[in-house]
Amino acid sequence: MKLVVGLGNPGKEYENTRHNIGYELADMFAKKYDCSFRTERKFEADIFDININGEKVIVAKPLTYMNLSGNAVKKIVDFYNINSQDILIMHDDLDMVLGKIKVVNNSSSGGHNGLKSITKAIQTRDYVRFKIGIYGKDRMIDAIDCVLGKFSKEQREVLDEVYAKVGNLLEDFVNCDIARLKQIYNCMNKKNDL
Repeated sequence: MKLVVGLGNPGKEYENTRHNIGYELADMFAKKYDCSFRTERKFEADIFDININGEKVIVAKPLTYMNLSGNAVKKIVDFYNINSQDILIMHDDLDMVLGKIKVVNNSSSGGHNGLKSITKAIQTRDYVRFKIGIYGKDRMIDAIDCVLGKFSKEQREVLDEVYAKVGNLLEDFVNCDIARLKQIYNCMNKKNDL
């Protein structure tokens, strides 16, 4: 069994904000697989599940707000007894250039409060992360203003290109080991010069 978590904040006021890239990816996969999210109060998350090559995959969007994402992740992990290496967290990265993608595992939070919460809750950082850059080190505004800000039309076009390229992420997470997953996704930036 695999758990794929899209990080974000619930509510209309947070839609289309940089911090909600994980939610957007989860929504993209719901559409791809023709699934609807259902609210699971016991998990504090919206979820759907699918079967990919005989493997059950749960896709979740925590409803706890970003800084408490670990509460929802821990409840799902404990209920289904999911190994940490079978968890994929999809999230924004403030220190990566807009549109850059990277797969990492067993890595620090990089200051991301959602990741800090997850690592603390499940007591390990040995899980897989799929991150998308939202700004870059040249940013001139406060971090909170940046992550809660909305994308411009031009920035949205860059993200749409990224989303189009990563449509097989769930299948690849099921079918590939971490080394292959990194090879597939960490090389995309070089090919497309995002």
